[in-house]
Amino acid sequence: MPSDDLALEEFGDSTALATADDPGDKTASDLAPVFDVPVNISAVLGKAHMSVAQLLKLNRGSVLELDRKVGEAIDIFVNNRLVARGEVVVVEDRLGVTMTEIIKTEDSGA
Repeated sequence: MPSDDLALEEFGDSTALATADDPGDKTASDLAPVFDVPVNISAVLGKAHMSVAQLLKLNRGSVLELDRKVGEAIDIFVNNRLVARGEVVVVEDRLGVTMTEIIKTEDSGA
């Protein structure tokens, strides 16, 4: 089964959504009405599953073991849809995510 994951480099450095040679394609200015629509973005470090009894035993200082290894890519969701993977980085005194791959979905067109 082929992977739908695409390396970020496959998208190139172009930020244009269309070229002037193909008037049937949309341009960034065509999308202007949706630029201010809010979206929720989540970067998920990992997940854990436990029973309610185990959950109730957690307290300050408890360690919650996640299903990911150190250095493994994290998932980036937009409105609860997986769209990318990335690596955790530190930006000044805050955490950030460097996107390393874009996830292509079947309904994303193209």
